[in-house]
Amino acid sequence: MDSADIKSLREDIRRKDEEIQNLRKKLAALQEACSSSALPVLHDPFENLSTIAKNCLSNPDILRYSRQLVLPEFGVKGQLNLSKSSVLVVGCGGLGCPVAQYLAASGIGRLGLLDYDVVERSNLHRQVLHSESKEGMSKSISVVETLRKLNSSVNYVPYHVILNPENALHIIQQYDVIADCSDNVPTRYLVNDACVVAGKPLVSASALRWEGQLTVYNYQGGPCYRCLFPKPPPSETVTNCADGGVLGVVPGIVGCIQALEVLKIASEIGTSYDGIMLMYDALDGRFRNIKIRTKKADCAACSINSDAVILKDYETFCGSSASDKCRSLNLLSSEERISVQDYKKILDEQIPHILIDVRPQPEFDICQLPHTVHIPLSRLEEKSDKWIHFLRAKIAEINHDEKVSKKKVIVICKLGNDSQKAVKILQELSGKEVDLLDTKDVQGGLMAWAAKIDSTFPQY
Repeated sequence: MDSADIKSLREDIRRKDEEIQNLRKKLAALQEACSSSALPVLHDPFENLSTIAKNCLSNPDILRYSRQLVLPEFGVKGQLNLSKSSVLVVGCGGLGCPVAQYLAASGIGRLGLLDYDVVERSNLHRQVLHSESKEGMSKSISVVETLRKLNSSVNYVPYHVILNPENALHIIQQYDVIADCSDNVPTRYLVNDACVVAGKPLVSASALRWEGQLTVYNYQGGPCYRCLFPKPPPSETVTNCADGGVLGVVPGIVGCIQALEVLKIASEIGTSYDGIMLMYDALDGRFRNIKIRTKKADCAACSINSDAVILKDYETFCGSSASDKCRSLNLLSSEERISVQDYKKILDEQIPHILIDVRPQPEFDICQLPHTVHIPLSRLEEKSDKWIHFLRAKIAEINHDEKVSKKKVIVICKLGNDSQKAVKILQELSGKEVDLLDTKDVQGGLMAWAAKIDSTFPQY
C-alpha cells in the first residue's frame, strides 16, 4: 500500500469520525427532547433517527405537521418544544383570533384564551373565529369551539373573565408565553406588570385604523412595556376601534406576525423583535423596524432596585376603562345636557333650534337626523371666524320667530362625548359675540336615539 492509499484511508476515517460526531450531537438533542416520554436511551449512534421522531411524535402528528417538521431551523425538536409549551392569549378579538388560530394549527400544547366580552355583529368583519350564529356567546368559548374543529389535540383553556389585579398573576404564572391582544391601556399595563413578576416573555401588538405595531417585552433581559411608557397617555388622546375604526384585515396581518413571534419563542428559535418595534402602515403598504430603548435602570416595574408590585387599580392609574367600550366623558353639568327623550319633545313641539352634528364626515355619511347642520368637531376646534359667521347666520334664521326667547343650539354626536367637547368650544365662541344662550348636547348621542327613540335608526 503506497502513501497515496494511506492518505486516502486516513481521509475516509476522518470523514467517518465527523459523521459519527454529528450523529451523536443530533441523538443527544433528540434524547433531551424526548426525555419526558420515558423512552429507552439509545446508545447506537447509527440508530435510524426517524425512529426517535416516530416515538416522540405519533404518525398522525408527523403527517399533520410535516410541512414545518422538514424546516431545518424547526424540525422535530421545534415541534416537540411547541407541544410542551403553553401560551395565554389575552383578548379574543381582531388580534387574538389569528394568533389563536395559528397557535392551535401549529400544535401548541396548551392554549389559554381570555376575554370578558361576548360576540357582537360589529366584531365579525375582523374577528374571524366568531360567526353570526355565536352572537351573544362568550368570545373565549366561541374561539375554543372553532379551534377544536381545527385541531382537537390541543388543550384549550377558556377564561370568560376580566383580567384584574386579583387574578392576573395567578393566571399568567401558568403559561410559558403571553400574547397581549388586548384593546385598552389599563390591561396592557396590568399584563406587563404580571409578566415581569412572573418572569414571562410578552409578545404585544396593537392595530387601529390602517396601522399596526408589534414588539416583544421582558424577553431575556430586554425592556418591559413600562420601560418605554413609564406613564400612560392622557385618556382623551386614546382611541379605540369603535371610535377610530379599523380595516378588518389589518389586525389579521399584525396578529399573524404576533403568532409567528410566539411560535418562535415557544419552539426556542428566538424572536426577531426583542428591542425592535415593528410599525405597519397598511394604507402605504410599508413595514418599518424601529429600535426601541433598552431596559431602564429605574423602571418602576422591572428595574433591579424596584419594589414593583401589581397595582391595585389600573383604571385609576390610566384614567380610562379596562374595556374597548367607548368611555363616557363628563365634561358638562347636567343642566348643559338633555336626554334623547327631551330632544324628541323639542321635535314634537316644533321648538325652533339648530341641531349640529359634530361627527366626522364618514360617520355622517352613514346616517343622520333630518335638518342637521354638519360641522365636524375637528373644524370647530379650529375656532375660525368662518364658523362664527356661519353660526350667527343660522341663529338669525330661527330668531325671526318673536316667540323664541332663547336661541336653542343642540349638539349631537355618536355617543355623547364629542358633543360635550363641541359645547365647550361653542361656549368659548359665545364670548366672541356668537349669542348662543342655550347650548346643550344630547346625552348618549345617536346610539341612544336608536336604542330609545327610533329602533329603525342605524347602529354602528
